Amino acid sequence: MQDNNVSNRHFDTIIVGAGSMGMAAGYYLSRLGNKVLLLDAGDPPHDQGAHHGATRLIRHAYGEGAAYVPLALRAQQLWEDLEQQTQTALFVRTGVVNIGSPGDAFLREVQASAASHDIALETLDAASARQRWPAWRLKPEQIASFEPGAGVLYCERAISAYREIAVALGATLGTTMRVTRIECHGRESVNVWTGTHEKFTARDLIVCAGKSTRDLLAPLGLEVPVTRVRKSFAWFEGEPGLFAPERFPGFSVASEVGTFYGFPDLDGSGLKLGRHDGGEPVAPDAALAPFGAQASDLGDLQAFLERYLPRAGKLRVGRACEYDMTPDEHFIIDRVPTCPNVHVATGFSGHGFKFASAIGEALAERITQGESRIDLAMFARKRFA
Repeated sequence: MQDNNVSNRHFDTIIVGAGSMGMAAGYYLSRLGNKVLLLDAGDPPHDQGAHHGATRLIRHAYGEGAAYVPLALRAQQLWEDLEQQTQTALFVRTGVVNIGSPGDAFLREVQASAASHDIALETLDAASARQRWPAWRLKPEQIASFEPGAGVLYCERAISAYREIAVALGATLGTTMRVTRIECHGRESVNVWTGTHEKFTARDLIVCAGKSTRDLLAPLGLEVPVTRVRKSFAWFEGEPGLFAPERFPGFSVASEVGTFYGFPDLDGSGLKLGRHDGGEPVAPDAALAPFGAQASDLGDLQAFLERYLPRAGKLRVGRACEYDMTPDEHFIIDRVPTCPNVHVATGFSGHGFKFASAIGEALAERITQGESRIDLAMFARKRFA
């Protein structure tokens, strides 16, 4: 590996943004014999993108749309492969419970996708849910759809694992190297320039640079309808054992105080809780205000805990994070029309990390084989035309 002193100038593929999607794509391309350069403005894993915060949920019965299910199932297989290959604990099968009203479109989609793909799913009424998971105080009319095969991914560990094996296969990683300009020269050549005036050339390019993606692709004529949104999440104390994984699964809840997600107490870190909806749009180049800069950072989380998890305790630590949101909250994975050898992967809208392994593989297949085994048509940019 060469960091900050990349001697080679020409590669088969350059990847701009070595976070979750980029690092996974770098590994799968390297495994296929592709000569890869990964460039990142930081030193991944880091806290300057959307992949930090220790943990992410992975669900397979997917309320955001049944078209995601094959991608989720493939991602699960690849995460488990990565665990075995690197001997790194990346996944904890805590189960995930989705809570809401019986008529919620999200819950109906969870149940339909489970049925159509033969995914184990159990639906409980409020009383049964509280008996199984005593921490919850649900409304009598609410239901809980529990997927026992779902669980939690350690996101920063996963990026580190992909980094290790990509580099071992020959990928070059340039850290703290911010890309400032892309030039396309037909279908065979792309130039990338960094802030220190270094130039690299490749046949193919993947841009998955989070908040920088929009500005990088605009000169190529591609408008990327993605908004950077500031969010907050935090860890809380809890009664000993009550929030342990064997008594408290990961969760997603649609409620009258907002849509929230959370995690059991893993490794003694405490109950983790975040709000999925809402948030404040921020400029791509703006610094994120720290947790607590707005009263709603803690206030929204406390309102949810008081209503639904009253046995949670005081705040341990809070963090600010960012979502890259598309108008419909679905991803953008596509080619740039004016430069088909430039691929874009962005707009993961707070629910994309779980798919990173499968998306990385799919991008590698598109570049080396022309198309991916997983159908990515729903993520085409043209739906916003």
